[in-house]
Amino acid sequence: MAQHILEEGSISDADFARIAGLVREMMGIDLQPHKRTMVASRLSKRLRATGYDTVDGYIDYMLSAQGQDEKTRFVSAYTTNMTRFNREGHHFEQLANDILPDLMNQARKGKRVRIWSAGCSSGEEPYGLAFNVLDACPEAGDLDVKILATDIDTEILATAKRGVYPASSTGTLPNGQGDKYFMPVDRSGERRSVNDKVRDLISFRRLNLHGEWPFTGKFDIIMCRNVAIYFDAPTQSRLWQRFGEQLCQNGLLFIGHSEGIGPEHAELFTMVGRGVFSTDTSRVGNNKSNATLHMGNIQ
Repeated sequence: MAQHILEEGSISDADFARIAGLVREMMGIDLQPHKRTMVASRLSKRLRATGYDTVDGYIDYMLSAQGQDEKTRFVSAYTTNMTRFNREGHHFEQLANDILPDLMNQARKGKRVRIWSAGCSSGEEPYGLAFNVLDACPEAGDLDVKILATDIDTEILATAKRGVYPASSTGTLPNGQGDKYFMPVDRSGERRSVNDKVRDLISFRRLNLHGEWPFTGKFDIIMCRNVAIYFDAPTQSRLWQRFGEQLCQNGLLFIGHSEGIGPEHAELFTMVGRGVFSTDTSRVGNNKSNATLHMGNIQ
């Protein structure tokens, strides 16, 4: 039975290699050998849940037409969702002080503004972006300003869409954002929900960064922090290239403190802050920033 096959840490070399290969193929995540115990533990839970006794049997089912729901759960099992409000706060400070005031002034003049939170996890990042947009431009909801928030994990996306968080996690937000943009869920006040003004700025969609991107419009800002760190070097390199091509003229890419963009992408980006890169748009191709975002096909 699965319980005996997958005692903690007892996954075979062949089974580990097959699972790691599937995770890399499906998600671009690079599972190193030191993750063996984690792989065995999470796989064992899926085997027990589905009633399969062997890894091969489980994988065959998961990849079959009948196993599409299980494929979603498999993806959720091997994605990492760790975030909080105002994580790497210097990024939000730079947005608030140096970037959004001018960008929102352009929006007031009719410019389309598009921001992408790529790998949005449980929602703190895109909501934090919306808070800062509204601080800079309270009427943003009446302008052509949109935030796209995507993640591969449908379960964590559902959490993000709900927009409900412990009050303790919102109390440290700057500029009174915890009070301006949340409302209590119940009388205890221990849980708070983001308000409709914030929600109206954000569209949540499922998207695999390792797969097709079903939109053609360019973005003014892309925030993808502490996501690429789980990818191998070739996957990271392809991702930076694609982000550069997806940013509009003078667009900005925000990445995590443990991530870096190599010299092979020097023709695309110039560093303008800690983990903040601006596009060199003269070499990126068509820089038309007003193209329509085709988000309808994102599931």
